[in-house]
Amino acid sequence: MPRRLPALVASLALLAVPSPSLGDSMLVTGGEAAGASASLNFRIIIPAVMRVMENSHPLQLTANADGALSGEQRLVVLSNLKRGFCVNLRLAVPGVDRWQLHTPPASDIILSPAGDGYRVCSARPGRYTLVLQHQFGVNTPGQQAMHWPVQTDISAI
Repeated sequence: MPRRLPALVASLALLAVPSPSLGDSMLVTGGEAAGASASLNFRIIIPAVMRVMENSHPLQLTANADGALSGEQRLVVLSNLKRGFCVNLRLAVPGVDRWQLHTPPASDIILSPAGDGYRVCSARPGRYTLVLQHQFGVNTPGQQAMHWPVQTDISAI
């Protein structure tokens, strides 16, 4: 037995050391178990987006038969803003007068004159394709061409 005693003591010592791989557990018996209650509040924030997908127009306008300069502007705007957006159009070139702007009627688009240009607004989110027909008169008689004279600014409402 003296030879076995050190081996037995070593075996018992190993059993007494806790193993790091043993998990914790708890057994609840009888009666009602302690209930857990928790609530989760999620808040999903969708960032405001207002993006001009397209703003195309001719670089240069040429005179038509009655001497007026005209061109078409295509503006595609994507917005998720609750109250919508406005596009402000104003002349960026001197020497232009008698500017007229027309767009096909649309239920969600409001076109109105504004100071030195026009204002096109939408009061709801969505994707909008605006086809704007511009016609310009010029102060210089006989002018047959001109660079695109309109500056386009967009803003949230």
